[in-house]
Amino acid sequence: MAHPSEKPQVYRMFIYREVQISFLKSPVKGMDWARWFFQPDCCPSLQDRGANRMDSLSVLIGGKAGDGINEAGMLISRTLNQMGYRVYQYYDYPSLIRGGHNFSLVRAERYPIASHKDSVDILLALNQETVQLHQSRLNKKSAIIFDDSQVQAEGMAIPVGRIIKEEAAAPIMRNTCMVGALCRAASIPWEVLEGAVVRHVKKKTELNLRVAGRAYKSAVERFSLERLDQEPMPIITGNEAIGLGLLRSGLGAYVSYPMTPSSSLLHFLANAGPDFGVKVVHPENEIAVVLMALGFAYAGVRSAVGTSGGGFCLMNEGLSLAGQSEIPLTLLVSQRAGPSTGGPTYTAQSDLHFVINAGQGEFVRLVVAPGDAEEAYFWSGLALDLSWRLQIPAFILSDKTLSESAYCFSLSRAGEPPEQPPERWDFQIPYQRYLRTPSGVSPLAFPGQKGAQIKVNSYAHDQSGLTTEDAFELASMQDKRMRKEAALNEALAEQMTVKSMGHLDSPTALICWGSNKGVCQEVGASFGLRVVQPVVLWPFPASQMGAALEGVEDLICVECNSTGQLARLMECQGLEPGRRILKYDGRPFSTEELAARLKEVV
Repeated sequence: MAHPSEKPQVYRMFIYREVQISFLKSPVKGMDWARWFFQPDCCPSLQDRGANRMDSLSVLIGGKAGDGINEAGMLISRTLNQMGYRVYQYYDYPSLIRGGHNFSLVRAERYPIASHKDSVDILLALNQETVQLHQSRLNKKSAIIFDDSQVQAEGMAIPVGRIIKEEAAAPIMRNTCMVGALCRAASIPWEVLEGAVVRHVKKKTELNLRVAGRAYKSAVERFSLERLDQEPMPIITGNEAIGLGLLRSGLGAYVSYPMTPSSSLLHFLANAGPDFGVKVVHPENEIAVVLMALGFAYAGVRSAVGTSGGGFCLMNEGLSLAGQSEIPLTLLVSQRAGPSTGGPTYTAQSDLHFVINAGQGEFVRLVVAPGDAEEAYFWSGLALDLSWRLQIPAFILSDKTLSESAYCFSLSRAGEPPEQPPERWDFQIPYQRYLRTPSGVSPLAFPGQKGAQIKVNSYAHDQSGLTTEDAFELASMQDKRMRKEAALNEALAEQMTVKSMGHLDSPTALICWGSNKGVCQEVGASFGLRVVQPVVLWPFPASQMGAALEGVEDLICVECNSTGQLARLMECQGLEPGRRILKYDGRPFSTEELAARLKEVV
């Protein structure tokens, strides 16, 4: 007999299929990812990707907070996607609601990408500061397109102020003006931009089209961007991919207090939740978040929480409660620059050891660190499923770069996370919530099931959940909980927890984790290197890591922190991490920067 809480899962799965058709419907055609990143000699070298090749494009649009820079970047990405390109968008902004300097970098190539370039072909300037700050990104063939009411520069002046005034448009539509001018400068047909605006700009669509159209006519052609024979693909952010993965695995409740860079997942699920039967709750603080999520799970509802390092600090006691009470808990921890408040809107990979060691006492946990949107979808779904299957905390360790960047997404390439229902109570009386089993996993029952008294306890307890300080019970129940690690390792052995890419016979390898995957793949391929990426960081995948490093004589660890946290984790496992390339200024590696750093050590 199924618990009533399981019935909505059928509904969610049915609705999910509808989302797959409507939101993820674009077929995947064109170049295969493996052609570029998994076979030697196929990925074009960095030298072959000149900034002015017109089968690729790099664009920066900049202005102040409130100018709609991110939305403009997304519109550019979607327009280039309609031209058949694979795109990646990185968004940079300060911790301000108004003012400051915001910019969005959009890169388009023939092949899948997950990294940005420092150099740009076209600079779109909504204010003077954009020109001043990004002049160094330009070369002799680059073009500057600017709002002539706000900017003085050499380049293509667009009468943005006059267009906005004459059309009685809101000032934020200056961003649409600039996108229109960009499309004319790159020889993108008007109907392509028109289609992107109609599909993706849902408010005042006609007015946005008029504004973009006038800017399009005001600009002149500077480049001729080739239209590729490839179908468009869905474009989603890392947080949206995480949300889809959680929904795919039966998420029933999402609880979060807003904290950059996890906040956009809260917004995404608040919008999508009603269609999936998901409760989305914004409590008063992070302590309430974790306790409310545990309450949902106790009642039989698959729940997840989202936060960043500072918010996770407040959840540590709740995490230990999950470990002792064996209540499933899935946590997104999206890293940002610290310590303390740190750089709230900038990236880092500095919470790895914190997440692995958080909470008092010893208990089994899972830590996964996806490297792109497709891995975010797959591993988020699997993390939620394993959390429930084994009744353990599971972490999705992201960062600002992964969470907020936008990627072309292939559902078929991502794959579907495997599903295995948790072991359920067989209705034999009396029900023992913490029944000792060979696997350490006790059968689950939920409130409302006849004959089951469900006692969960933060104190040391016996099999029935009653508090005890008996020496045998304390040791026996700790052994029971720790036996889950073997079951977890067995489940993970069925997955590719460590990926090997690039030139697999190279004796020199880059090792990276999280969002550094894309830039390491691309730059590593141009240097003829092997690239190794552990997706699961705890339990440490020793066997698969050993196989991935077989034949490697020179290892270079690439991380966005100041101490080499993956390198130190490898040392704890008896592995030599080699040399380190570390970056900790809050910004991700660009392809040019990593290539320059590699030249210093290779």
